[in-house]
Amino acid sequence: MTDQPSAPSVAAPPAPPSVAASPMPRTGGWQQATVVGIRPETANAKTFRLALTEPRPHLAGQHYVVRLTAPDGYRASRSYSIASPPDDSGQIELTIERLEDGEVSSFLHDDLMVGDRLEVRGPIGGWFVWDGQTPAILVGGGSGVVPLMAMLRLARRSERSELVRLVVSARSPGDLYYAAELPGPETTIVYTRAAPPSWPRPPGHLNALDLPSPLTPGATAYVCGSSGFADAATALLTDAGVAVDHIRVERFGPSG
Repeated sequence: MTDQPSAPSVAAPPAPPSVAASPMPRTGGWQQATVVGIRPETANAKTFRLALTEPRPHLAGQHYVVRLTAPDGYRASRSYSIASPPDDSGQIELTIERLEDGEVSSFLHDDLMVGDRLEVRGPIGGWFVWDGQTPAILVGGGSGVVPLMAMLRLARRSERSELVRLVVSARSPGDLYYAAELPGPETTIVYTRAAPPSWPRPPGHLNALDLPSPLTPGATAYVCGSSGFADAATALLTDAGVAVDHIRVERFGPSG
């Protein structure tokens, strides 16, 4: 199994009261979900919209497990973050990067069609979640923007955009997920290898000047991306004065 999951990679300490006070959706058993939409995000990433047979509420930042079963009974499963904000639609969106040696992601990209059914389980996760009520600094690298997008979409939909600031790192404009939605007063886009013409910031890795300034006192920081990206972003945040116990990290996938 070679797909990289979006589940947290390390055990997390207890959540602070602001999140613990929010009702935590219960994780259900396996259920069938129907693919009702597929759209490209980049050359190697697609968003799959799934209608759940047994709709369950979720929190921004949670994930679902997708399980495939071959005719011979072999099974493979991977975790994918929910990109859509909490709502009452009974549907979720999963944005999935196609990995060359990914037995699950390659099937989803190459074979899955609208109308097909998938076996899924969730929502899962109680640490890397945002309740939509408290200030948050969101820092994502590459595919790590997926769970953070659910948080940004929640803030925008509930007209609480002032609570969030999102910094996204991508290799190039062609690698930027959700390009049509990201421009806005809440977002900063950092290109590491190639930037659009006349882009105000030259290509380069994330640095301290890319973080929101001033940082909102008491804000919780959510960092998501590859291990190297997560370590670098966490160091920048702590150097900027964010307390370690106010930083939540999720590591997965290639990063910007």
